Amino acid sequence: MELTVAITGASGAIYAHRTLLHMAASGTVERINLIMSEAAQIVARIELGADLRDGEQAVINKWVGLPRDSKLIRLHRLDNFAAPPASGSHMQQGMVIVPCSMGTLGAIASGAGTNLIHRAADVTLKEGRRLVVVVRESPYNSIHLENMLRLAHAGARILPASPGFYHRPQTINELVDHLVFRILDQFGVPHSQGTRWKGDPSASEPVAVEGD
Repeated sequence: MELTVAITGASGAIYAHRTLLHMAASGTVERINLIMSEAAQIVARIELGADLRDGEQAVINKWVGLPRDSKLIRLHRLDNFAAPPASGSHMQQGMVIVPCSMGTLGAIASGAGTNLIHRAADVTLKEGRRLVVVVRESPYNSIHLENMLRLAHAGARILPASPGFYHRPQTINELVDHLVFRILDQFGVPHSQGTRWKGDPSASEPVAVEGD
């Protein structure tokens, strides 16, 4: 399986980091095309203390806990329109933008892309492949909502950065992983399933409802 992961400058760099970690550990993802905006690198430094400004492959591998010479993740410059994800003839399963800024959302929704993230997303949609957009903003204004609806109509899957709590997370990573596992589910990437809903054991017996 080959996937493209794009990271933009919205808050929530930890979602991108954990997504890459779990994809790398899954054993089913053979290639990850990684694209980062400059703002994403700034946010990663502020929120996670990760210095990714050099954009070197070895730096990315270290960040994700991979061997220095690992070829699993292939980093592409934001201005490289000759990169494989920019062409529909390059076969891959899909793309996730995590987190997705409102600026990136708007550019893709309008079809007026100016960088490789926009182009790769447009290609994913036109080829009928799975595009997952992890929006992270609050509150949404009507422009944000209309852009999300436009992308949904075009075939994208809108997955807001809204983790659940029914698995009773004890750490930030456990909270984040709930959302990350939902991302992986969109592409059939296996994971621990530790945050799946298992039902309410206290509701095993049918409850009588007045009027039944």
